Amino acid sequence: MMQSTLPYLSLAIWLPILFGAFILAFGRDDNPGLVRGVSLLGSVVSFLVTLPLIQKFDNAAHGMQFVEKTEWIGRFNIFYHLGVDGLSLWFVPLTAFITVIVVISAWEVIEKRVSQYMGAFLILSGAMIGVFCAVDAMLFFVFFEATLIPMFIIIGVWGGPNRVYAALKFFLYTFFGSLLMLVALLFLYNKSGGSFDILTWHKLPLAMGTQILIFLAFLMAFAVKVPMWPVHTWLPDAHVEAPTGGSVVLAAIMLKLGGYGFLRFSLPVTPDASHYLAPFVITLSLIAVIYIGLVALVQADMKKLVAYSSIAHMGFVTLGFFVFNDMGVQGAVMQMISHGFVSAAMFLCIGVLYDRVHSREIADYGGVVNVMPRFATFFVLFSLANCGLPATSGFVGEFMVILGSVQFNFWIGLLAATALIFGAAYSLWLVKRVAFGEVKHPHVAALADLNTREFLMLGVLAIAVIVMGVWPAPVTDTLQTSVADLLKHVSVSKLAQ
Repeated sequence: MMQSTLPYLSLAIWLPILFGAFILAFGRDDNPGLVRGVSLLGSVVSFLVTLPLIQKFDNAAHGMQFVEKTEWIGRFNIFYHLGVDGLSLWFVPLTAFITVIVVISAWEVIEKRVSQYMGAFLILSGAMIGVFCAVDAMLFFVFFEATLIPMFIIIGVWGGPNRVYAALKFFLYTFFGSLLMLVALLFLYNKSGGSFDILTWHKLPLAMGTQILIFLAFLMAFAVKVPMWPVHTWLPDAHVEAPTGGSVVLAAIMLKLGGYGFLRFSLPVTPDASHYLAPFVITLSLIAVIYIGLVALVQADMKKLVAYSSIAHMGFVTLGFFVFNDMGVQGAVMQMISHGFVSAAMFLCIGVLYDRVHSREIADYGGVVNVMPRFATFFVLFSLANCGLPATSGFVGEFMVILGSVQFNFWIGLLAATALIFGAAYSLWLVKRVAFGEVKHPHVAALADLNTREFLMLGVLAIAVIVMGVWPAPVTDTLQTSVADLLKHVSVSKLAQ
């Protein structure tokens, strides 16, 4: 492990939480401009402190880097133990970056309870970064559960007409899965002789039956979070009712907590069960990729279409994890990072239209390019990235997962590749019906193009999508050592130890 000189990870976690708490305590609705300014300052500073992680990260080093470890609850051997490796590194700046975008996106849109809205997102940002940095399992669980509270409030307070139903469904689904994970964590704590250290758990010799039960407990928690078919039904409701910022964070970051959980817990703690149950997980992943892609095709609501496309894209992620080769796992992580940019951009584009027309129905649009050419340019770019166009970030991860799947089994790779057709179908059909054609509605003819704020937030995301698409090396280089170590560990049977 590489010890950190400065507590970069603690700064990344606690700076947004402290800014959020300050805004909640002292922010006043009669001065929303000041609240917005402090929120933007907090989010930008929180993002800037994550950049040294990328600069100082040693791609060749094994194990955790930037480690911080302090006793937290000594009686139960629980530590405030933080660290990142190649698997978790990029999610820290990605989370902070998306938070900056969310604050900018809400600048003129949120007019009531501005301090509570901004404070909730900043606190949520810190909690999500905590999940990616935690090396102590109980610390991981605390942050994992803490993310539910701000998102529950965001959907329930600033959401649409059915916001309470959607918020409760989101909370109950994810909380139920987490209870089973807690049981698994406590079992592993006792099995390891009283340690919550995740890296120690990776070395535990567990019988196959035990591994399968633990794997299934983790699967329930992480599958709901991803979400995998058939426990995905909470996501479209949550997206439709959530405000734009809520949808952005939910798709860009919160879904990744489940995917990350597979990498940190399921695969290394229960490697034999992972191999044994891989056909089951691959089947669920292919159903998500193919069936959910078809479901996306028939959606009349733009948000629902993009929500279902998120489920299909996350199917590529879980597929990549369980083909057990470098290409598949690296591609899955690349897909998670890319989806963070692309899904955020798609929901922001829908938010731009909704702010003007107050409708998400595809039928209420058409010919937008005639009155909003700058917006249509971004919308087409992000839609093409969503369906995996080469030279965009969306292509890199999906292509690597398909290559890894072909190495594992040709027919699985072929089925995964056919899903790209469905992705192109629903993405391009959305563009055709919303952006192109003649202007059919008077409210579309009256639309104003992007203002400076909107152009800035979409422009930054467009740069990220294109740069990652044409130059993925900075990300793949940081992944190689950690992915190789993980696969080497997973390939060695614990039953033979």
